[in-house]
Amino acid sequence: MDGVDVDLLVRRATFGATDATLAEVRRLGPVAWLDAQLQPATIDDSRFEAVLARFPPQTETPQQVRQRFAANPFTWDAMFTVKTVAVARALWSQRQLLEVMVDLWSNHFNVACPSDDVWDSRTHYDHTVRTHALGRFADLLPAVVMHPAMLRYLTNDTSTKQIPNENLGRELLELHTVGLAAGYSEDDVLHSSRILTGLSVDGTTGMFRYRKDWHHVGPVRVLDFSHANGDAAAGVTVATAYLDHLAHHPATARHVVTKLVTRFVSDTPDPALVTSLVRTYLDHDTAVAPVLRALFASPQMAASTGCKLRRPAEDVYAAARAVGTQPPTTGTSSIRDLMWQLDSLGNSPFGWQPPNGYPDVAAAWLSPGLSFRRWHTKIDVVAGWWPNGLTGRDLKALVPSPRPATHGELVDALARRVLFRDPPDNLRTAVLEFLGVTATTPVTSGSAAVGWRLPFVVALLLDSPTHLSR
Repeated sequence: MDGVDVDLLVRRATFGATDATLAEVRRLGPVAWLDAQLQPATIDDSRFEAVLARFPPQTETPQQVRQRFAANPFTWDAMFTVKTVAVARALWSQRQLLEVMVDLWSNHFNVACPSDDVWDSRTHYDHTVRTHALGRFADLLPAVVMHPAMLRYLTNDTSTKQIPNENLGRELLELHTVGLAAGYSEDDVLHSSRILTGLSVDGTTGMFRYRKDWHHVGPVRVLDFSHANGDAAAGVTVATAYLDHLAHHPATARHVVTKLVTRFVSDTPDPALVTSLVRTYLDHDTAVAPVLRALFASPQMAASTGCKLRRPAEDVYAAARAVGTQPPTTGTSSIRDLMWQLDSLGNSPFGWQPPNGYPDVAAAWLSPGLSFRRWHTKIDVVAGWWPNGLTGRDLKALVPSPRPATHGELVDALARRVLFRDPPDNLRTAVLEFLGVTATTPVTSGSAAVGWRLPFVVALLLDSPTHLSR
């Protein structure tokens, strides 16, 4: 893996390159840098934690959120806050691979936010995903499936032995574990739902509650899992055994690995790579870190430049990181404003309403209207026009000193600063045509390209296929 392209590694394992990140990867080497990212607690993130401290604690349980909003229950404020914090984490946390994996699992185990029934639990759900994001899938699965947010989002909190609700039982198989390719039946879905009956939420505290009187008793079978399920008091034990079985199932391994390869390598996963990583997943007891190490070291990864497209939020994050956008001096309102801009692009954190999460293939994000909105959002953010409370963006500082002599040299220099590479010839030509100059046209102190048009030049570079490629 030491020979991996550093730029490609950073594009895939972070929300966008910065000069500091690239320098750190080159200093440590790709293997050591990735190892550090896979152990986020070892990374000093104190600068970001000072920003995080401006928000309410993001580890609050549903009961604590209810206590904090006792005078105004059912408010959506906590949900908007967790979305805003996700934006801040993507932009400024040094634990970038953790944030990328939290985003991936948050889509895999989607609980839409905002949503009426998770006003008190969505904050802690994010904390739960974050806690297990780089650990074992076998630990992540029960933690999210039995979380009050998931139970309410898929209405398992009202599922009883008399009327089992199939929402969670079905999505657990289709989306979360074995996938449709496993060939489960409608009878499997019914038994899956029966196993989960009684897993509910306390109406007073908002915390997980097992209601044994609601639990279906009797033999259950789903695919190759079976259990006598003869004691209602042991319903949580049966559900835990079922979830552990699913987590270790070869079909789950293939489904999860395919999701990882789609995120990090290609919209059309290589079957050989998937098969290899399935073995890694199973051989390491569902641990995610070994799979990621093998994935990033694979020849398919090395050959995947240009195979992935940044989704709108990733596009904006990467542009903001490239120009050095920093947090507001005080407060959080400008970060929330940015979250709303992402919402207008249809890609704010956790904002996908169906349970399958945001799509992660290029075809889902290529409409002309969305491309137009991306451009407007990007220039607003890059130029500091909106939100206007964020700091650190000094576009004139991107122009080298001494100033390049020609416009061709200027475009090349700006591209190296924000794209971290020389621009391809067609991009250089497009920017020069936009400016109405040639490559040899001299740059003077009065040139528009270093004056009022500079924000447009930078945004145009950041709206190119070179930047849009993840």
